[in-house]
Amino acid sequence: MRLDKFLKVSRIIKRRTVAKEIADKGRILINEKVAKSSSDVAPNDKLVIKFGNKTLEIQVLQLLETTKKDDAEKMYKIISESYEHNYRNE
Repeated sequence: MRLDKFLKVSRIIKRRTVAKEIADKGRILINEKVAKSSSDVAPNDKLVIKFGNKTLEIQVLQLLETTKKDDAEKMYKIISESYEHNYRNE
Protein backbone atom coordinates (compact mmCIF):
# COMPACT_ATOMS: atom_id res chain seq x y z
CA MET A 1 0.00 0.00 0.00
CA ARG A 2 1.23 3.51 -0.77
CA LEU A 3 2.50 5.50 2.19
CA ASP A 4 0.11 8.44 1.68
CA LYS A 5 -2.88 6.08 1.50
CA PHE A 6 -1.78 4.19 4.64
CA LEU A 7 -1.49 7.44 6.61
CA LYS A 8 -4.98 8.51 5.54
CA VAL A 9 -6.74 5.14 6.02
CA SER A 10 -5.08 4.66 9.43
CA ARG A 11 -6.15 8.22 10.31
CA ILE A 12 -2.63 9.21 11.40
CA ILE A 13 -3.00 12.10 8.95
CA LYS A 14 -6.55 13.11 8.06
CA ARG A 15 -6.09 14.07 4.40
CA ARG A 16 -4.11 12.22 1.74
CA THR A 17 -2.89 15.47 0.17
CA VAL A 18 -1.37 16.50 3.53
CA ALA A 19 0.24 13.05 3.90
CA LYS A 20 1.71 13.38 0.39
CA GLU A 21 3.07 16.85 1.15
CA ILE A 22 4.76 15.75 4.41
CA ALA A 23 6.26 12.64 2.78
CA ASP A 24 7.57 14.50 -0.24
CA LYS A 25 9.35 16.98 2.04
CA GLY A 26 11.42 14.10 3.44
CA ARG A 27 9.81 14.16 6.89
CA ILE A 28 8.87 10.45 6.95
CA LEU A 29 11.23 7.49 7.29
CA ILE A 30 10.34 3.87 6.54
CA ASN A 31 12.78 1.48 8.21
CA GLU A 32 15.28 4.36 8.64
CA LYS A 33 15.16 5.35 4.94
CA VAL A 34 13.63 8.59 3.65
CA ALA A 35 10.27 7.80 2.06
CA LYS A 36 8.21 9.39 -0.70
CA SER A 37 4.40 9.43 -0.77
CA SER A 38 4.47 6.60 -3.33
CA SER A 39 6.74 4.36 -1.18
CA ASP A 40 5.26 0.99 -0.27
CA VAL A 41 4.32 0.23 3.32
CA ALA A 42 4.13 -3.37 4.57
CA PRO A 43 3.30 -5.03 7.90
CA ASN A 44 6.19 -4.82 10.42
CA ASP A 45 7.62 -1.67 8.79
CA LYS A 46 8.74 1.02 11.22
CA LEU A 47 7.71 4.59 10.35
CA VAL A 48 9.09 7.79 11.86
CA ILE A 49 6.92 10.82 11.07
CA LYS A 50 8.02 14.38 11.89
CA PHE A 51 5.16 16.87 12.33
CA GLY A 52 6.68 20.25 13.19
CA ASN A 53 7.79 19.79 16.82
CA LYS A 54 6.27 16.30 17.28
CA THR A 55 7.90 13.03 16.21
CA LEU A 56 5.81 9.87 16.04
CA GLU A 57 7.37 6.41 15.70
CA ILE A 58 5.00 3.58 14.79
CA GLN A 59 5.06 -0.04 13.68
CA VAL A 60 2.69 -1.10 10.89
CA LEU A 61 0.55 -4.03 12.07
CA GLN A 62 -1.81 -4.56 9.14
CA LEU A 63 -2.99 -2.97 5.91
CA LEU A 64 -6.68 -2.32 5.35
CA GLU A 65 -8.16 -0.71 2.22
CA THR A 66 -10.86 1.09 4.18
CA THR A 67 -11.56 1.39 7.90
CA LYS A 68 -14.08 2.57 10.39
CA LYS A 69 -12.73 4.90 13.05
CA ASP A 70 -12.49 2.09 15.64
CA ASP A 71 -10.53 -0.19 13.28
CA ALA A 72 -8.00 2.46 12.18
CA GLU A 73 -5.99 2.09 15.40
CA LYS A 74 -5.56 -1.65 14.72
CA MET A 75 -3.42 -0.82 11.67
CA TYR A 76 -0.45 0.39 13.73
CA LYS A 77 1.18 0.43 17.15
CA ILE A 78 2.80 3.57 18.60
CA ILE A 79 6.40 2.86 19.61
CA SER A 80 7.20 6.38 20.80
CA GLU A 81 5.91 9.93 20.66
CA SER A 82 8.17 12.86 21.47
CA TYR A 83 7.93 16.63 21.46
CA GLU A 84 10.72 19.08 20.76
CA HIS A 85 10.59 22.30 22.71
CA ASN A 86 12.22 25.38 21.30
CA TYR A 87 12.89 27.67 24.22
CA ARG A 88 14.78 30.87 23.59
CA ASN A 89 17.02 32.38 26.23
CA GLU A 90 15.92 35.97 26.38
